[in-house]
Amino acid sequence: MTTSSHPGTAPRGIRRRIALGATAVVLLVSSTTACGAATGGSPSSGGVITLSMQNPDVKAQDPATYDMVQTFNRKHPDMKINLIGQPVEQHEQQMTIAAQSDTLPEMFWVYNSLAKTMVKDGDLLDLTPILGETGLHPKFAPSMLAGFYHDGIQYGVPYQALVTGFYYNKDILREHGIQIPTTSQEFLAAIKKLKAAGVVPIAQGSNNSAYSVWAFLTMLDRFGYEEKISAIINGKTRYDNADFLRLYRYVRELADAGAFPANMATQTYPQAVASFGSGKAAFLDAGVWEAAKIQNSKVGDSVGFWAGPTFADGVGEQKLAMNAPSAPFVVSAAVKKDAKKYAAVKAFLAFYYSDEGQQILVKNAQPPVTTYRPNVDAAKNAVFAAVLAETSKPGWKSPQAQPDLVVEAATASAMYDSFYGVMGGSLTPEEAVKRVQKTFE
Repeated sequence: MTTSSHPGTAPRGIRRRIALGATAVVLLVSSTTACGAATGGSPSSGGVITLSMQNPDVKAQDPATYDMVQTFNRKHPDMKINLIGQPVEQHEQQMTIAAQSDTLPEMFWVYNSLAKTMVKDGDLLDLTPILGETGLHPKFAPSMLAGFYHDGIQYGVPYQALVTGFYYNKDILREHGIQIPTTSQEFLAAIKKLKAAGVVPIAQGSNNSAYSVWAFLTMLDRFGYEEKISAIINGKTRYDNADFLRLYRYVRELADAGAFPANMATQTYPQAVASFGSGKAAFLDAGVWEAAKIQNSKVGDSVGFWAGPTFADGVGEQKLAMNAPSAPFVVSAAVKKDAKKYAAVKAFLAFYYSDEGQQILVKNAQPPVTTYRPNVDAAKNAVFAAVLAETSKPGWKSPQAQPDLVVEAATASAMYDSFYGVMGGSLTPEEAVKRVQKTFE
């Protein structure tokens, strides 16, 4: 995750189909050429590589990566990482064109859906030797690497961790005699009590922010999504199954109980975050990337983090806390042709996933993506500490990936619309699941 002002600039479940007409291709080729010229589009000198990211101002929007690169460059004066970035959609388009023209940067962030296409086309370096040579492989939980593996090729490594759920205002809950829920029915009862008291239960905003349903995507995993999705994609079963329908009916119960603000359809996600930060809502559907902002808000001293409710009528594992890889770093296959560039990539990955590198993530309010146990000053960073504590509870585990990150962009978009449709009353639960199913047909 990044701390960008728009969560879509990091891999938090916003993915759109790349649609390039002939005119757009011409424009984007020009844009890519200009970008390359600004950052060494001509062959780099030995030991100099480019890292291309999905934020136009990496220093401001992704301070963890910026800090990581600056520290690496200081520690390795014989090597250099040129750090560049563009808005996420432009970045994806540029990487698509660069792959086609054999002009990919040495290392780059990319949505996994595009990475899967690139590895099939032979555009990406197999990182298995680097993980072995640096001793990095044992540092990762299996789930952090499994999603970036295809036909014996480890084509990617996790950029940052995707940790999502509900922030909650302890003071509001305490004022109304509400314990933090654990089950779906306790959550529903809390919603009803808050609504009756005139409190907005869940800060939620769908205007230009239809992706912001992270906690509800995790609920899908509590109804067997991870076990079902391959069969759904292959047409052997359907998204509009009885198990998923039960979840959507529960969301409808929450909506009928007044869980969501009256202005949800006109409120953006950043406005929902601001509403929670000003003490106007009891819960916020968001992720770790908001921890620092919430810590510095009006309610910062009274905020906890919750992975979401378990379901008595759910399917499979219920003790799930979303702490999955968000999207991968990948490396151009062309790097293997240049020993100095290969050495620079290898050194940077070794540093990024070292304990020192992971502590840089933590310093910037990002959880580690390795098994490194971070040092966090809970007194100064109580909100971030609460997020880390929730994701490391004994007996709990994480899905391998967020549900929308393992399907095509059209399906992901339909999933967002399906939840917000039920929340806002424009779709029945039955209509919502059928809308997503149509994208598989």
